[in-house]
Amino acid sequence: MIFEYAPAPESRSVVGLRQTYDLFIDGEFVPAQGGEYVTSLNPADEEELAQVAVAGAADVDRAVAAARRAQETVWGRMSGAERGKYLFRIARIIQERSRELAVLETLDNGKPIKETRDVDVPLVAAHFFYYAGWADKLAHAGFGPNPRPLGVAAQVIPWNFPLLMLAWKIAPALATGNTVVLKPAETTPLTALVFAQICQEAELPPGVVNILTGAGETGRALVEHPGTDKVAFTGSTEVGRQIARSVAGTDKRLTLELGGKGANIVYDDAAIDQAVEGVVTGIFFNQGHVCCAGSRLLIQESIAEEFLPRLKARVAKLRLGDPLDKNTDIGAINSAAQLERIRELTDTADEEGVERWSPARDLPESGYWFAPTVLTGVSQAHRVAREEIFGPVLSVLTFRTPEEAVTKANNTPYGLSAGVWTEKGSRMLWTAERLRAGVIWSNTFNKFDPTSPFGGYKESGYGREGGRHGLEAYLG
Repeated sequence: MIFEYAPAPESRSVVGLRQTYDLFIDGEFVPAQGGEYVTSLNPADEEELAQVAVAGAADVDRAVAAARRAQETVWGRMSGAERGKYLFRIARIIQERSRELAVLETLDNGKPIKETRDVDVPLVAAHFFYYAGWADKLAHAGFGPNPRPLGVAAQVIPWNFPLLMLAWKIAPALATGNTVVLKPAETTPLTALVFAQICQEAELPPGVVNILTGAGETGRALVEHPGTDKVAFTGSTEVGRQIARSVAGTDKRLTLELGGKGANIVYDDAAIDQAVEGVVTGIFFNQGHVCCAGSRLLIQESIAEEFLPRLKARVAKLRLGDPLDKNTDIGAINSAAQLERIRELTDTADEEGVERWSPARDLPESGYWFAPTVLTGVSQAHRVAREEIFGPVLSVLTFRTPEEAVTKANNTPYGLSAGVWTEKGSRMLWTAERLRAGVIWSNTFNKFDPTSPFGGYKESGYGREGGRHGLEAYLG
């Protein structure tokens, strides 16, 4: 008997959306001085969710001044134990409001509810709990006996993990005594604004956290503002280069977490079904909107004929549709612009003679959707093997020897992540020692933990977030 999945939608009633959201400056929601608003859409059906204020240069001035005042008069003078209490309180409120945050993240971002509910929001709370524990132990973190905060941190985060990237940035900054001005992505600002409400609920001193919404001009004004001491950016390599140029020659500290073109290496002795599952997780989790996605599959030639049919059979079973349905595996692409880029890059594969496969299915009529896609016959010269697609598209290459696998894996301007699948520990360690990637997973993929540092090499950026290493970027 074949059991069909019935829809199991999560209720939206737990989310109380406002019609308009203003900027969060100095502990209060205030309108932008320019009076401009943009619309935040649900990418699954293009429904208008809310109007969100656009911060201008004058608003950035106000937010930075508030952060500076709070850092010098309150937060920077507070003991680590007291700061930790605020972070613990924020973490507990996030847990209490976890269902609301998960539903709102899904509405605003398009990712499946089972990911926001089971991955994103629990990790957000875990990061605040983890760094709350560090707040009174900084002298023992290995950065000198009396580490000092830098001051005001300007932080710009992307749209693929809106709330989680906020936690990666804000938690270590606050634990180390810095104050924050954060700009969320223009397409996914809503959970950051609810986080501002959580800061109010936790009675965080005014000015310690400030949230400025807007697009690229807002972010540029923030990172170039002379009143900030630290810039942290997660996003595209292109924008990262611009930020690095703007910060060069100043006293500002900078960390960049940028693009990736991660390789998933499957050796001939790997457990095939386990590896198939890991490859699927590596590229189709969050619709491939993951900087460390395993977007290149490097499979040993001797098992390719056995592996690929099993991979396609598994991909064919992925359920694409309503992100609020608890059965959904693949949600909506975040925006029309991102969908156009995925289409454009994937179409080049057709022009270059790559074989393209997607399971037969009907896509929803409204919203932004792209079917999971597997590209075979890919060489290292093809654009789909070189450029970050940032979508549910897997490029498949083959190799014969471990040396060839490492050479192909490293043949990229990026260096953020990699996965290795083998039953031999010696082969795993041999491969990992030779891969130029910041994070290497063994017989798994996309496993994250607040205690473990994350970051890349080459055009994937520099600096580390998470773990003890994540404190260093905010200490002088």
